[in-house]
Amino acid sequence: MRAVVLRSHGGPDSLTIEDVADPVGGPEDVLVRVRATALNRADLLQAMGLYPNPRPAAIEIPGLEFSGTVEAVGDRVTMWRPGDEVMAIEAGGAYAELIVTHERQLMKVPATVGVADAAAIPEVFLTAWDALVVQGGLTSGRWALVHAGASGVGTASIQIAKAIGARIAVTCSTGKMELCRSLGADLVFERSPAAWLGEAMAAVPVGFDTILDVIGGEEVERNLQAVALKGRIVQVGVMGGGTVPVNVYALMSRRATWIGTMMRSRPIEEKVALTRRFAAEMLPLFDAGVLKPVIDSRFPFDRIGDAHRHMASNANAGKILVDIT
Repeated sequence: MRAVVLRSHGGPDSLTIEDVADPVGGPEDVLVRVRATALNRADLLQAMGLYPNPRPAAIEIPGLEFSGTVEAVGDRVTMWRPGDEVMAIEAGGAYAELIVTHERQLMKVPATVGVADAAAIPEVFLTAWDALVVQGGLTSGRWALVHAGASGVGTASIQIAKAIGARIAVTCSTGKMELCRSLGADLVFERSPAAWLGEAMAAVPVGFDTILDVIGGEEVERNLQAVALKGRIVQVGVMGGGTVPVNVYALMSRRATWIGTMMRSRPIEEKVALTRRFAAEMLPLFDAGVLKPVIDSRFPFDRIGDAHRHMASNANAGKILVDIT
């Protein structure tokens, strides 16, 4: 099969496509022919050598999510058959024509989306739902605040919050504000260079029940000022920096909870449990037309380096897809 192999690290130029051996699965695994994959910030960091390969092997193949068609199944597999259209998150290996994954990590591609676009669903919708609802405790009537509202996680967060009856505010750059509003965001604040905190607290004086932050950096102090009494801050990323001074008193005085989370390094048992719950509770909302992937652009496999450069420029609003086959 053809796959991106990282023989060295250094950014987009280190993404080289090679012919490598097909992956071999176990009795509970499924072999999937990948139709498309989608980019994530962790992919950029891995290509630069700043994110360790989570699947130690003789060759390093990045890629965290995919959609495709079942090629073959292990002897104990009961959920899938060859020809089924599926999608999933994996710890790596999705930048390839074939990938092996455990049968219970796979989800059915929604009929309203189609297999080519479904790669834009798994990572961001699972991450947003886990951070906002499962760990963040967001429920109907409560307020969420999400940074980078036009990102993949941000656009998924807006839709999920509205689907469960919550209210949501987001921060983003000026050129991406209208997209966030069109997806249903109740409040949209310019994140940079504007200081959104004053405007946000004027609009929601009691603070936000759940804050999903992929930025870190200078937003850490603002989050501690914006969180509601007994609210939760869920830290999903640190694009703006991971080492900053922290006002511990603000956290204590609000009796708030600050949760750090990462999907990629979780044990397979946790990933399976989360995937199965998401498939039961949220996946039907795609076919109902309540949820939909937001796709910024797509690139052919041979131009995967250009896809990485596009994400690195922060120009995208929504997901960047790469067509593998």
